[in-house]
Amino acid sequence: MRAVVLGAAAGGGFPQWNSNAEACRRARAGDRGARARTQASLAVSGDGERWFLINASPDLREQIQAQSILHPKRALRSSPIEGVILTGADVDAIAGLLHMRERQTFTLYGSERVLAVLRANPIFNVLSDECVKRCSIPLGRPFEPRHVDGSASGLQVELFDVPGKVALFMETGDTAQELAGRPGDTVGVEIRQGAGRLAYVPGCARMTPELKKRLAGASVVLFDGTLWQDDEMIRLGLGPKTGQRMGHMSVSGTEGTVEAFRDIPVRRKILIHINNSNPILIDDSDQRRSLARDGWEVAYDGMEVSP
Repeated sequence: MRAVVLGAAAGGGFPQWNSNAEACRRARAGDRGARARTQASLAVSGDGERWFLINASPDLREQIQAQSILHPKRALRSSPIEGVILTGADVDAIAGLLHMRERQTFTLYGSERVLAVLRANPIFNVLSDECVKRCSIPLGRPFEPRHVDGSASGLQVELFDVPGKVALFMETGDTAQELAGRPGDTVGVEIRQGAGRLAYVPGCARMTPELKKRLAGASVVLFDGTLWQDDEMIRLGLGPKTGQRMGHMSVSGTEGTVEAFRDIPVRRKILIHINNSNPILIDDSDQRRSLARDGWEVAYDGMEVSP
């Protein structure tokens, strides 16, 4: 199995288009210690030639241009992208599908909850049914995504429920019950081939015993690294919401990701979906050094994460 990070940032990317914060200024200036990142997505392949994307970020066109593995090679109109697997219906997971409207054949995989959101939004009808097959995937049931010619990919994939929230544009209130969503609104993806097992969880509101059991023993886990502290956005004057309100664990703290993983045996731990306010994006920050001591890596665009 090959796996490559296409984008490592949270919604808005890094630098965010309207941010004048110091970290974003450094990234915008090309500072090597503040590497620019596009919005989170992963590409995986069983043969190194044909690829499945996990999420289609708003930056997808830029990501394809940046990664030669995704360039057309076989015909005048072609693509090595065989399918897209969705972890949720947030804009930063689905907006990139609109870049794929040029009648290219591929398969779209997602929970029934997520595919229902696409059906309810007619703009996604630009993905013609003649070219794009939509497959509803039951949670907790392994499947093998197929290449567009019908051949086997060699990958075993499973979608599993993760504590999260409904997509921002679907919020109808501000109570915990209204925001929590239902099974299938926020999912993780487990991918296996041979002895390799990779888990991709770009959004998670809290750690649970079930999720710990799911992740234990994985070769690679790419996990939600949105905020360093729960009240980070408020303290910096960037917004009124906590990480919990946005459906994300914080990286630090007694209830944070680092502490939660101390008793989860994982060979390689990588943070992804990182907000532009998070100091771990800065190579020489104290927070980055702290993560390194705890055995964590920070994802960047183009990073090879093959298990």
